[in-house]
Amino acid sequence: MSLVRLNIKGISYSQTQNGAYALILSEVGGDRKLPIIIGAFEAQSIAIALEKEIKPPRPLTHDLFKNFSDRFDIVVKQVIIHKLVDGVFYSSIICERDKIEEIIDARTSDAIALALRFKAPIFTYKNILDKAGIFLKTSSKKKKEEVSEEDEEAVIEQLIMGSDKESLKSTGENYSKFTIKELNKMLDKAVANEDYETAARIRDEISKR
Repeated sequence: MSLVRLNIKGISYSQTQNGAYALILSEVGGDRKLPIIIGAFEAQSIAIALEKEIKPPRPLTHDLFKNFSDRFDIVVKQVIIHKLVDGVFYSSIICERDKIEEIIDARTSDAIALALRFKAPIFTYKNILDKAGIFLKTSSKKKKEEVSEEDEEAVIEQLIMGSDKESLKSTGENYSKFTIKELNKMLDKAVANEDYETAARIRDEISKR
């Protein structure tokens, strides 16, 4: 399978879903964008890495990882978004130490936050981009017309809302209406999707019962 390099286009904040963000990756040499729903902490960490002038007074988690890696001569060579299952992206961090390469599994948001700090390239496979990529340009036989910023924001907003509905990431979710059996199923799904924030809220509701 061929790899496609991605650049970070930016981070979009949902105007309707509190605490929901979409990281927008753009295809190098193409028109497709790959939106990935991320949490508020990861969005903040990526935004800080993008804004070179912002320096937190104390190291964030990803900064600590970078400092730790530098101390022990570990280099992140690249990040590969290698799998998409039920709307969840899975990534690998390709590291090298003493000319020995290691592959580490990671959440995509964490992997990209580290890739920025190591100035490492980000890749995905063509079949993932074919499946989840979106065109923010409309084409015709005569010309290509770029979608307006308002239309682009509407597309991203729709994706965020759809993801929140499916994975129950909305911070206003009322878990009291669900049975214990339903909550346990939702908890298992949240853990499987590595959505630990939602899992913690569901666990708290179960504890109340």
